[in-house]
Amino acid sequence: MVERLTIDHVGHHGDGVAIVGGQSIYVPYALPGETIEVAPVPGHPDRRRLLQVDVASPDRIAPFCPHFAICGGCAIQHWQGERYRAWKRDMVVETLARTKLDGEVDPLIDAHGLGRRRITLHARMGTHEVLRVGYTAAGSHDVIPIDHCPILDPGLSGALDAAWALAEPLIAVGKPLDIQITMTDGGLDVDVRGSGPLPPAMIATLSRLAEQHRLARLTRHGELVLMRTPPTITIGSARVTLPPGSFLQATVAGEETLAALVSERCKRAKHIADLFCGVGPFSLRLAAKSRVAAFDSDAGAVTALQKAATSTPGLKPVKAEARDLFRRPLMPPELRDYDAVVFDPPRQGAEVQARQLAASKIPVVVAVSCNVATFARDARILVDGGYEMQSVTPVDQFRHTSHIELVAKFTR
Repeated sequence: MVERLTIDHVGHHGDGVAIVGGQSIYVPYALPGETIEVAPVPGHPDRRRLLQVDVASPDRIAPFCPHFAICGGCAIQHWQGERYRAWKRDMVVETLARTKLDGEVDPLIDAHGLGRRRITLHARMGTHEVLRVGYTAAGSHDVIPIDHCPILDPGLSGALDAAWALAEPLIAVGKPLDIQITMTDGGLDVDVRGSGPLPPAMIATLSRLAEQHRLARLTRHGELVLMRTPPTITIGSARVTLPPGSFLQATVAGEETLAALVSERCKRAKHIADLFCGVGPFSLRLAAKSRVAAFDSDAGAVTALQKAATSTPGLKPVKAEARDLFRRPLMPPELRDYDAVVFDPPRQGAEVQARQLAASKIPVVVAVSCNVATFARDARILVDGGYEMQSVTPVDQFRHTSHIELVAKFTR
């Protein structure tokens, strides 16, 4: 059954939203003010599939990627830039307002830079025994074959070719594969997951392919297959050798922007705790002027951070410790020695740690988040504990998606 709808606004996941009988109906790739024809999505009564745009928004533009609306990587390439940026900032404003949080929201900072420096590709055997390597479709496990992705940093040149080459022999194992590829100073760092144990002949084949594609390193489930050169990145004045499959901010510009915002908000602190520190994008920059204690549950990341700090001249002391802050948050007595705390948790936020920060007397807390909803929850805890939220700065390093980063400062 074909329906005709008028789109009211764009929702927080990037879908157009029509209001029908007081209910919200979500339509991907539709824009405010548009009149469209849609079809039902089986099993999802509040969703529709866009068939045709009868009356287009004046803000609609042509997407730049032939895979847009087919692969699930980008939600928005069809919206004029100014309106897109306003929508992204408004998501932060609206979420804070719903949580009754007062604080100035700064203009959105674009941090796409040269593009994404890390990707995860999926390899599956499709119908008729045809190999597919690419991204998954939106809301599906179906793999959309990709031979070109225009949102990638030029440093990932060759990543798609390498993924296809590695998948061809591995797919014979009969298991779906996930291939994580990261741009490093020494070349591409690739970790393949899903294959399970491999015979020596297959390891030899993978080694030859790693040489052929001049990969910096190839690992399987974190186990080394071949390393031509250490996969390092530069953070401030330090060089960090990445553990296999390391988490990094999506873009170089994103990391630099977030780190600059964090450093500015901690500029008077002499001793800083960096919680959920990863490989040290904040710690290693903050250590140029301040002593740093860094904590993260990822022991490999913590070790890489400590080695980089120890081998970099001119830094203040850095002490890195592996600690699960969800189960063992830093308690108020442990926080007494710090002038400032930075915390940058995963998408689920840091509710348990936020409660301990709220009970502490730390003068400055800087929150970094990739999820405005969990940020608002944690911010509410800090404010209820006596903190005042200063300006909030939204950062867009995931351009063309609904994801947004932000940095906020809290003071007593």
